[in-house]
Order: sequence, then C-alpha cells, then structure tokens
Amino acid sequence: MSTRSEVLAIIPARGGSKGIPRKNVRPLGGIPLIAHTIRQAVNTPSITRIVVSTDDAEIGAVAREHGAEVVWRPAELSGDTASSESALVHVLGTLRESEGYDPELVVFLQATSPLRRPDDIERAIDTLRRENADSLFSACRVEGFVWRRTRGRGDDLASFSYDYRRRPRRQDAPEDLIENGSIYVFHPRVLLEEKNRLGGRVAVHLMSPLDSFQIDEPEDLEVMERLLATRGLSGADERLASVKLLVLDFDGVLTDNRVWVDQDGRESVACNRSDGWGIARLREAGVGVLVLSTEQNSVVAARCRKLNVECIQGCDDKQARLAQLMAERGLATPEVAYVGNDVNDLACMVGGSVGVAIAVADAESAVRAIASLVTSRRGGHGAVREVCDWILEARRRRASAPDGSARTLDATTDTRS
Repeated sequence: MSTRSEVLAIIPARGGSKGIPRKNVRPLGGIPLIAHTIRQAVNTPSITRIVVSTDDAEIGAVAREHGAEVVWRPAELSGDTASSESALVHVLGTLRESEGYDPELVVFLQATSPLRRPDDIERAIDTLRRENADSLFSACRVEGFVWRRTRGRGDDLASFSYDYRRRPRRQDAPEDLIENGSIYVFHPRVLLEEKNRLGGRVAVHLMSPLDSFQIDEPEDLEVMERLLATRGLSGADERLASVKLLVLDFDGVLTDNRVWVDQDGRESVACNRSDGWGIARLREAGVGVLVLSTEQNSVVAARCRKLNVECIQGCDDKQARLAQLMAERGLATPEVAYVGNDVNDLACMVGGSVGVAIAVADAESAVRAIASLVTSRRGGHGAVREVCDWILEARRRRASAPDGSARTLDATTDTRS
C-alpha cells in the first residue's frame, strides 16, 4: 500500500533492565516512564503511527493504555546485548510482512529521555525534511573546551576541540555537540542498508542540556522528578492546589480545532473521552469546571451537557464575563485556572486575570509565550485530562504535606515553551 506520508514512531522498551529494574514502567511524575514518550509522540502532528517494541506484558499494557501499538520482540532480540537497531529492523520487517506497511520516515524515541519539549519531535522531523537529509539525531551543545583521554594508550590526554597553545575566545571556538539519545529520525532505507540509525546526509536537532537529561542510574529518577516538577509536568505546581474553578475554552482545547460540516450545514467536532474522565474526577473532588466560548454553537452545548459542565457561549468579551463570574461567586484570582489556545484567550490569561494561565501544547505561539504552564498534549488529544490530573495531584500533595502546603520546588516556575 502507498504510505508516502506515513511517519512511524518506534519506542524500544525491554523488560529486563538491570541498572534500574522495571525502569520503563517505574512511576515518574505520576505516570510510567515510557508513558511520557508515548504521549509526546501522540501529540506530534506528523507522526501517524506509534509502536512500542517490547518483550514484556506489563510494558505492552501500559503502551496500549497511553495510545501506542505493540510489536512483540522475540527472545533473541531481548537480551542485554541486543542493539536498538535490531529492534527497529524487527518492527519494520514485522509491519511489512503482515501489512505491506513501509513508512516514509521512522522516528526512533528512547523512553529514558522524557524531557522533550512539546514541539521537539515535530521540529526534528521538519529539520530533516527542510535540509533534505537522510537521517537526524538530537543533540545539545558541549559548553567549554573539550579534551579527550585515549584509553589503552597510556591514557594520553589531548585537547580535542582546540589547540590549548592558541586558546580561542569562547565565541570563536568550534561548536561541539553531543548526541543526547532523545530523538532520531531517518528514512527506513538508511536503517536497512546501513544497519544503523544514522547514515547518508546527517542533520541535527539542537536541544538544551536540561532537556537532554537521560535516566541511566537509580538516582537519576529523583533528579528527573524534580526537573519535571519545575516545569509543571508532574502536577506538583503549588498554585494548582488552590484552584476551585477550572475555566476552559472549547475549540482547540476540548477539540482538536477541526470541524466537520455536512451538506445541511450541521457541524460536528472530535473530542477526547479521557478529557471527560478527568473532568468527572475533578468535579468529584469539589472543583468546578466551566466552558467559556466565543462561539455560539449547539455542538458546544451538547458536549457540555454530556460532561455535566456549565457552558457560557457567545462571549464577545471573555475577560469581562470571566471577571463578572468570579465576582458573583466570590472567587479570588488564585482560585481560578484558565486553559486556552488562541489569541481570543489572551485577555483571560494575562495581567493576573486568573491564578494559573495554561496553554495546550499546540496553542498559538503568543498564547504559549504568556502561559504559566503548557501541557504536553494537544487540544482535543487529552490536554484537559492532563490539566485535571495536575490539579488533583497538587491537591493530593498539599493534603499529604505535614504543614498542609504543597510540596514543590518552585511555586512560581515559568514553563513557557
């Protein structure tokens, strides 16, 4: 079959990790480690299919729960000495033989690198295509001057990236990069011909050193937990524990911003069931949920009725209506969170209008720039569920803290994307 536009994400995940037992399903930020990478792939627009290669039933169940397919890895490819390339080749061969499936591109993601930004994978794919490259790796800059110790030859030490006898200015030094293992993108022929994830014309996608952090040792899990908390990805932001009302835009937040119109002019949209589950759990916890929409559309009202959520439509001035609602209900600014995606949400998100301004992952850049928190999921793809989970986790942490205050690294951390 023709799959020219197909982009396949493959996430290898063995069950027999020795350094950190059961590493891929260890909790991180409230969800299994591998779930972070699957969610990031789900929220990458260009990725059309996600496969986890594993030999482990629990990993397979977690993969399916979070939106991936599973290709079961044979025993001979599941040991400590099996290469990632062998797992990648196995997935491509399995899909070709069973379905005749040959994707245009493969995106190889490692579960041990969960700190990708919401648009990192998409930008990596764009870079490979823009530069007409055959393969791409993600990397971070090595700051400073690099030396190399050659093992086995008397441990010779030499300045590698510069001549120490003619020390350059830092701004004139070569740009040294280190693969961070987070993202690889390649045409399948590169892997099949070279038996390597890299080959042909190679491009690079740059990431920051903190976003490049990988989990290799048991103590790395604690460090990663703290890094996630500072970015609002674990639900540990103290401000969310005070929220009594969650206000949602509709189009682009509870939907993916698309609309279907039939020949009679009737409109329909796509929503995500997990958002409904999150909203129900939030309401059970005593947090109010309200949809505030500029549009006046029966589909909005129908979805809100289904969710048992209050709905206010046709707001030409959303900020004024929100301020009125807060005054009527005696809600202070810190007790309200707002989730938006487009420029008509800006007035509700700036100037201290609400306690926490949240943008979905695919929001307009101006919205993401002023948001306190940015979800890892796109609108209509579980972003609202993610926010609900954040709030519930923040409330749980506050309730369990000895002094009754939420435990977090920095309650005012800005997580702008």
